[in-house]
Amino acid sequence: MNTFDNKGYVDDGNGNQVENGKNRKLSTKTRFANLNELEIRLAKRGIIKNVVIISFSFMLLFTAFQSMANLQSSINKVAGLGTASLAVIYAALVTSCMFVPTLMIKKFTVKWTMVVSIFCYSAYIAAQFYPAFYTLIPGAIILGLGAAPMWSAKCTYLSQVGNLYAELTNQAVEPVIVKFFGIFFLFFQSSSIWGNLISSAVLGLKGENETETVSKVPDLSKCGINYCPAPAAVVNGTDEGQEIEDEDNFSASNYQLFILAGAYLACSIMAAVVVALFVDPLSKYGETERENEKEKRSGVQLLVATFKHMGKPYQLFIIPLTFWSGVEQGFFGADFTAGYVSCAWGVSNVGYVLITYGVVDAICSATFGGFIKYVGRVPIFVGGAVLNIIAMTILWTWEPHPDYAYVFFFIAALWGAADAVWQTQINALYGVIFEGDEEAAFSNYRLWESLGFIFAYVLQTQVCVYSKLWAVLIVLLTGMVGYLYIELQEWRRKKQQSS
Repeated sequence: MNTFDNKGYVDDGNGNQVENGKNRKLSTKTRFANLNELEIRLAKRGIIKNVVIISFSFMLLFTAFQSMANLQSSINKVAGLGTASLAVIYAALVTSCMFVPTLMIKKFTVKWTMVVSIFCYSAYIAAQFYPAFYTLIPGAIILGLGAAPMWSAKCTYLSQVGNLYAELTNQAVEPVIVKFFGIFFLFFQSSSIWGNLISSAVLGLKGENETETVSKVPDLSKCGINYCPAPAAVVNGTDEGQEIEDEDNFSASNYQLFILAGAYLACSIMAAVVVALFVDPLSKYGETERENEKEKRSGVQLLVATFKHMGKPYQLFIIPLTFWSGVEQGFFGADFTAGYVSCAWGVSNVGYVLITYGVVDAICSATFGGFIKYVGRVPIFVGGAVLNIIAMTILWTWEPHPDYAYVFFFIAALWGAADAVWQTQINALYGVIFEGDEEAAFSNYRLWESLGFIFAYVLQTQVCVYSKLWAVLIVLLTGMVGYLYIELQEWRRKKQQSS
């Protein structure tokens, strides 16, 4: 009883995976045994090339989606339309996580699952040309259904080629997978820079309204921790699309929205084309052999794989931290942007603050992966939690004001550095401890992260920021307790094995 009973990680009885999810036996040695030095070098280059291309494609896609999502609580504030559409996205994503990824990947393969799913994002972005409940909500549902298989396919691709690259280079698997996820998130988080440069340039083309809005100092008393979602009943007039009284800094013209939607739609379509044309199918690296090594399962069995995966002990204890990953992104993208930046400084400045977030997030995503070899996972995870707590302390105590604009950027930098920890390290942790069962594992990842997003967005429409900060802090602390318990059990297991 000194070690953690983790028998849930044992594979289906074919001997393909040992206890605790470590080092599933692949046929890579046989496959690479006859390769000469030049062929091995080309294989390594091919793997890196595919990692970079996938990363670049996701950068294009999230240049469009993430920037538009961060603006929803501001540009589509009337009746809570923007935030409601985001909640619907993640509600659909939860449903998708339960049923779609394993079946879709089996049907289309990993590469083409990514292509089809990326086009689902284009539907939501296209709906921004005419934002209304009957356009954004269906677009949100389509996006949500496509998001889960896309992320599962991406994570599966990176994890599998990471395992192969580790064997080709005779390295440990975990640092390689962390490195690949670091490359991915370097590109992915930089999307915040390009997307917000576009939004800032377009939304900055305001004339009189911007000067009037920033000068409304009395409105600042309703910002920060005092910011509460406005009731839908305060809309002026009877026509949809009218602005809310005294909320001019949240408004944007149709002309500006058309430019944003057009630019972002072009980016999302280009992302799908890049994957379709330039990414090698995973069958080149043994996807077919990998599937043959697995026990043949029916479609119904594949459907329940995600649910069965929840019974694995480590999965249960990593759920709170995975949930936190969605909560922290949702809180920052909706509450911080609307309650602090847009409310106190104007929506045209949201992009500039988020650029800081994106730059710091991208740099930290690329560098944290290298630290794990020297300090291990635990200090990095604890460091991320400390950064978030510092940022939340500032949000509790600071009254936002445009005269102290540097504080907006400082908070964004803290949150970006912490987010780099959660995005790179949680993804990599799933890839390492659930090796050989990536589809079901990453479906669970997206499932619980999506529930975290929904939690954050529902709170955004119902609860004031002060109360929300307490809820966010509790989720973080709960997640860290679960994660540290896993590390404690791993330490005990390794100590027992070495004795």
